[in-house]
Amino acid sequence: MFLHLDGNGPRYRQVYAALREAILRGDVRAGARLPSTRELSESLGLSRITVQLAFEQLIAEGYVEARVGSGTYVLGSAALDLTRPAPGESARALAAPHLSALAKRLTAATPLLSARGHGRARPRYDFRYGLPALRDVPQARWRRLLGRQARRADVTAYDYGPAAGAAALREAIAGYLRRARGVACDAAHVVIVNGSQQGVDLCARLLLDPGDAALLEEPGYEGARSALRAAGARVVPLPVDDDGCDLARLPAAGRRARLAYVTPAHQFPTGAVLSLPRRLALLDWARRTGAVIIEDDYDGEFHDGGRPLAPLQGLDRDGRVIYLGTFSKVMFPALRLGYLVLPPSLARLFAHAKALADGGTSGLEQQALAQFIAGGSFERHVRRARAHNRERREALRAAIARHLGARVRVAGSNAGLHLLLTLPRVSPEHGERIIRRAAQRDVGVYSALPYFQRAPRQAALVLGYTALTPAEIEAGIEILASCW
Repeated sequence: MFLHLDGNGPRYRQVYAALREAILRGDVRAGARLPSTRELSESLGLSRITVQLAFEQLIAEGYVEARVGSGTYVLGSAALDLTRPAPGESARALAAPHLSALAKRLTAATPLLSARGHGRARPRYDFRYGLPALRDVPQARWRRLLGRQARRADVTAYDYGPAAGAAALREAIAGYLRRARGVACDAAHVVIVNGSQQGVDLCARLLLDPGDAALLEEPGYEGARSALRAAGARVVPLPVDDDGCDLARLPAAGRRARLAYVTPAHQFPTGAVLSLPRRLALLDWARRTGAVIIEDDYDGEFHDGGRPLAPLQGLDRDGRVIYLGTFSKVMFPALRLGYLVLPPSLARLFAHAKALADGGTSGLEQQALAQFIAGGSFERHVRRARAHNRERREALRAAIARHLGARVRVAGSNAGLHLLLTLPRVSPEHGERIIRRAAQRDVGVYSALPYFQRAPRQAALVLGYTALTPAEIEAGIEILASCW
């Protein structure tokens, strides 16, 4: 009898798994006698005790029975027959379940752009947006804090934590946001989430019914668009210009929208800052229509050129704004910690929904981050990271001016972690060819097309720079210029 052992786990488990699979596939039919343990051990080159252990497991699970003086036989049962495909019917067809309406919307929604966890080797000069500046993270300090939390933890630290997040972290975040960002909040209105994407998904599922209209900046973050579409929303483009999103140009289909997702401090991907008159107009629209605004401050720590405008949340007097932040950009993505600052009327609901989704966020990391913030290390790290990113951004602007010059138009270069490079005389199709040529020369540049609902007439690139040194930025842009 030929058996394929997959090499995973103890040998007896491999023999057991191979025999069970042969029985379930129908290769060994009900009533058939299995080879003896001696015969099978000799053919597989294994000890007899190994095969005996595999047989005992099969007997215990009801696949076979041992008959004294006769051998070991495959049992037949209606339940076992249900696991086998009918003649002419493939296992693949049998395995395809009925999909819910939500699953079909998820399938149809545009997938997230990023290569997060893709496993492929990255280009040598990778300008992908969202790559972490891991060399800026104070790793030694973080390891000490995390180790200290693990050493000091009592038995309660290993239990489920509050769904809304550890109290110490919520207090630390609320204090930081009041002090550094001008957000009006206290810890009771902060809910910790596993990154900003979970925050957007919670908002979409709790605030929208299928068919509701939701506004998304055009161009705008496709991760938000995917979450809104998965919730069944009709995503209405909200036009963006140099002063940010413009309600005056809102299509009629969006005037009674239930929700708006915006990035006012540094519009993604154009980099525009939402002007104060438009901030006030957006808040007035939400008050009049009863809509909710998601304010995503995804890179607010990296604003240069003076103090930024007050966030929408700080101007809100009607409880219409949900403020969304993340530690993935300023710390590191593997931390998987973000937060929502919610109006008082929504905080308890979101905590319940968070509990239903995942039961809570890792406790030791939350406690370590709370200490990192409360002890002042976080703000010192932000100042250093901001200076390093300013250096990288200036290197990128200089390299673009030197090697690409008037062939491109640069936007969003005064803040944040990326800039938008528009190619005025290049079609989107030609832009894709430039991207492919650059990839062949180990330079990763990425199209802005996925951020548009309505395809633009000219090519554009989103260039992140946080994971590169100034020298690497110079070399990568020089190669990119040669791909024109």
